[in-house]
Amino acid sequence: MSRRTLVRSIGATGGLAVVAGCTTSQGHPDPRNDGAHPEKGEDGTHGHSGDHHQDDDDNAGGNWQGSDRSDPNSDIRMLTSQVRLPAQFRSPLPIPEQLKPTRRTSDTDYYEIVQSQAKVEIIPGLKTPIMGYNGTFPGPTIIQNPGRRVVVTHKNDLPVPTVVHLHGGTAPYDSDGYPTDFVLPAESYGTFPTMPAMPGMPAMNDPDAHVSTIRRDYAYPPQPQAGTLWYHDHRMAFTGASVYRGLAGFHLAHGTEEQALPLPRGARDVPLMIADRAFAADGSFLYPALDPTMRTTPGVDKPSVNGVMGDVILVNGAPWPVMKVDTARYRFRILNASNARTYQLALQGTTQRFTQIGTDHGLLPAPLPQDTVVIAPAERFDVVIDFSRHKVGDEITLANRLGSNSTAAVMRFLVARATEDGSSIPSTLSKTAAITTTGSMTQRTMKFTRGHQGQWLINKQAFDPSVSQADVPAGSTELWTILSDFHHPFHIHNATFQVMARDGRAPGPYDQGWKDTVFVNKGEKVLLAIRFSDLKGRFVFHCHNLEHEDMAMMATFRIT
Repeated sequence: MSRRTLVRSIGATGGLAVVAGCTTSQGHPDPRNDGAHPEKGEDGTHGHSGDHHQDDDDNAGGNWQGSDRSDPNSDIRMLTSQVRLPAQFRSPLPIPEQLKPTRRTSDTDYYEIVQSQAKVEIIPGLKTPIMGYNGTFPGPTIIQNPGRRVVVTHKNDLPVPTVVHLHGGTAPYDSDGYPTDFVLPAESYGTFPTMPAMPGMPAMNDPDAHVSTIRRDYAYPPQPQAGTLWYHDHRMAFTGASVYRGLAGFHLAHGTEEQALPLPRGARDVPLMIADRAFAADGSFLYPALDPTMRTTPGVDKPSVNGVMGDVILVNGAPWPVMKVDTARYRFRILNASNARTYQLALQGTTQRFTQIGTDHGLLPAPLPQDTVVIAPAERFDVVIDFSRHKVGDEITLANRLGSNSTAAVMRFLVARATEDGSSIPSTLSKTAAITTTGSMTQRTMKFTRGHQGQWLINKQAFDPSVSQADVPAGSTELWTILSDFHHPFHIHNATFQVMARDGRAPGPYDQGWKDTVFVNKGEKVLLAIRFSDLKGRFVFHCHNLEHEDMAMMATFRIT
């Protein structure tokens, strides 16, 4: 039986037909979250179930100003925490540890990471079990300098298989994090055969999978451009649960062009990982998994098949933190690491605007003033905020115009010190040329739609590792049109692209620069010029709403 047939047979139950897991241990329902009652949406009403979509493109709530189409969070369930939410702007902003190489050679930096369980205090007074890189959430930050190769040895000390994907990175196929290239845990956790299906369904194999036991070396060549990359778990059918539990961290690639500029640096070059979560009464993450052990049955309960959002906004793992800043410019590398939530970020308490200097894959040609920043899951925006015109004691809030109540604020900046600032934002940032399209370019159309049985499909197909939806020549540039019937962040591995048009019009204000992820709203048609790596092999593209990805909205392509 094919994977497509299997997923169709399951329909809207929230599970995938094909899954990496253990056949010797059965999962049990989570008594904290049995899906028996609907969660409240951000507007105070009950969230929609996974079966229903809006029938029009009207604004569904909030202050969505990104387009004339629907709020990108509409029809996505928001979970309500079972704990008393902490006061906002009390926790200091954590800065993820910068990982030190274990050794260096003339051209390579070597790092080691242990994927392990830990308990951390996120909600004051409670301990939250996480799965973390080196037992932290976020994981440690890896720095990749110009011209340097990086090798990261990951040891899996978790009770489940994992896969590490360097999101936005250029990597050979066996280090990219293909979703079936498992790193299996120790045998003490049980046997994980190929890929058992859901109970009562036949299994299928992926004969091309590269499977390791306990350890795996991920080798990354020098990156072609600077960029705010990030690494996260990419295990087939369980990515949403894995990332929600903490398996995410920054990988910052620098470039010679970038390093020559007088931009803020050092302690004023700050990564911000924004992620929403909900919490159970005991402080654990509240996630509507069909199998909380993540060992046997993939997927989420039926009301959550459109995606999972929480009512607590975390930045670098802390709820609504506060950061003390100088009267100076700061560079913030903003990552949306949420499973499904899109944000519209704005500054309150200041007349200053964001100055966007970069996006997913490095610097823009020139600075771009932005009143707001709309950032979908997995997108990155590189911005400068100038606090030099403020006085000590001023407070500036990073707000979310797509939120309300607890999700309307993200974090706060407190101007704490007066100082001199030698940084500046030059009028020219990058000389990287824009893509010029030609009539000879190969054109393809990828339709992201909901199937009649409730599954998420690309060109009417569920994910099948053995089926390639595109074979592209190494180093080529193609024109892809992405069509969507829901809110889908499109992401492609081992490639970079520029947005050429939206619905036949010019790209939007948040579409500039080189990207690997782009938001496609319900009913939109987005034209991309995609430049593929010269590293050959099989890779994937998919929706980065992680619940959609886990439920088959992913496809293989091959670079030949």
